[in-house]
Amino acid sequence: MLIIEFLKMVWSRFFPFLGWPRPAFDSLRKDAWAGLSVALVLIPQSLAYATLAGMPPETGLYAALLPALVGTLWGSSSLLAVGPVALTSLLTFASLTALASPQEPEWVALAIWLAVYSGAIQCILGALRLGSIANFVGFPVITGFINAAALIILFSQLPALVGIPGGFDAGLAGRTLLALRETPKLVSETAAFGISAVLILIITKRYAPRWPGVLLTTLAAIALSAAIDFSAHGGEVVGSISGGFPSIVRLPVLSPEQHLRLLPAAIIVALISFTEAMSSCRALARRRGEQWNENQELIGQGLAKIISGASGAFPVSGSFSRSALNAYVGATSGYSTIFATAGVAACLLWGTPYLYHLPRAVLAAIIIVPVFSLVNWGVFYRLWRTSCDDGVIAVLTFVVTLTTVPNLHWGVAAGVAASLLSYLYRRARPRIVEVGVHPDGSFRDRAVHHLPPIAPHVIAVRMDAALTYVTAPVLERFVTERVYETPKVEIVLLCCSGNNDIDATGVEMLSSLHRNLSAQGIRLTLCAVKKQVREVLERSGLHEKFGDDAFFRTDQDAIELLANCQITGRSIAV
Repeated sequence: MLIIEFLKMVWSRFFPFLGWPRPAFDSLRKDAWAGLSVALVLIPQSLAYATLAGMPPETGLYAALLPALVGTLWGSSSLLAVGPVALTSLLTFASLTALASPQEPEWVALAIWLAVYSGAIQCILGALRLGSIANFVGFPVITGFINAAALIILFSQLPALVGIPGGFDAGLAGRTLLALRETPKLVSETAAFGISAVLILIITKRYAPRWPGVLLTTLAAIALSAAIDFSAHGGEVVGSISGGFPSIVRLPVLSPEQHLRLLPAAIIVALISFTEAMSSCRALARRRGEQWNENQELIGQGLAKIISGASGAFPVSGSFSRSALNAYVGATSGYSTIFATAGVAACLLWGTPYLYHLPRAVLAAIIIVPVFSLVNWGVFYRLWRTSCDDGVIAVLTFVVTLTTVPNLHWGVAAGVAASLLSYLYRRARPRIVEVGVHPDGSFRDRAVHHLPPIAPHVIAVRMDAALTYVTAPVLERFVTERVYETPKVEIVLLCCSGNNDIDATGVEMLSSLHRNLSAQGIRLTLCAVKKQVREVLERSGLHEKFGDDAFFRTDQDAIELLANCQITGRSIAV
């Protein structure tokens, strides 16, 4: 029986989708409609995000096919839409800019390996149950980075939106003047496509959210572009897209130096993309009242990236907008993703010739509109009001990300480093107070509540932090100063209710403090010691050294026994 249960557990771990409930006809109907709705948005978005990543357009469709299916089958959030997303596409472009030229074979090869490496990192973290490591990239860092990345994406797409060749760089003004002077009609036609697409997408999103605004915009643009023969006039269109299913590619050969240069970028892609996916999982879980497993989701996301690389595409992630659409139109399970990938497969088989006349300005609009909603200036003000440190970290991440383009990983690195320094700084300055007995019978800060000491010969001290190498010297200095300033001290009481951990430095500090106070005829006592701390004191021999009468089970026991006590040798007597 135990063997059967073990096999079931292993089977469910390696094939989580086998635990999906059997679908009813009504739920399948809802999933089919939701999947079709997502596919209608996913197809043009995939082309746009492939362009943003510097990849050939068809690789966007490849990234929306098998990776989306694998991410859902092996993930833990049934409605999370996996595939190409703006942020991960930007990270791909930024990571490869210094190594190759966009859309060249070397660029594609590097993108494939970036997907494999970042996916492998996520799979390893998930297998080792280290999903919580993504929490090291805190909310202030994510806030600063996403706002900076959103601005970078928006500005990078502006030239394509209005028909100016090249990117958003120092030569943009000169190229704009040259284009307006030499090809004013082409610029005006391209800008008309791009700006009209932006307006249509905004209007449909605001006033008709159930309408497939992206699809309607795409179809209208293709029809108009073909009618006026936009490409023949020099207009930039998607052009020929390879049809058919992607074949599992043999990983291209790279030099050892190229592999090494990809690893830092792969780590950033793995952490940032998973943090983005986690936010979608949390939102879906709250909305549907479902559980999700961050370690299983790491494995699902990692496998999706690896399959994307094997399909000849770039790193993928969970899409917040498509996941929200999936839930909004009534999806009930992961079967909706199966229907969505079926729609992408149909496009690859029969629809790619019809995408030839799609203007690239419209792809820029498809990128700009959803990304614009990522820009949130108010969150900086809220962070600053909540915590000045967090506000500084968010601004620092934002500034460093913008100033180190295209090396966006420096923004995340600076934010994480600042977060760790802030954490250590705060832990190195714990709240330590001398306490007295409040009228309600509890220990409170004497200075704040104007309380007398427990007794004239007793100093009671509480530190609201773990007793570690960072805080132990601070506590020792505080106690020493209080003993020096207070005459006729006989007992020092450490109130340990705020100490949930202790390390070797903390143990050594208590031993030293006990020895120094004993030399002055002062007894060191502790109250409300938590189980995990007491166990460390017992293993280290400190509990025995202090003696049982130096430990009080609760604050109330300490109050009752120390208020009217005297020192008798090494014991405390009432």
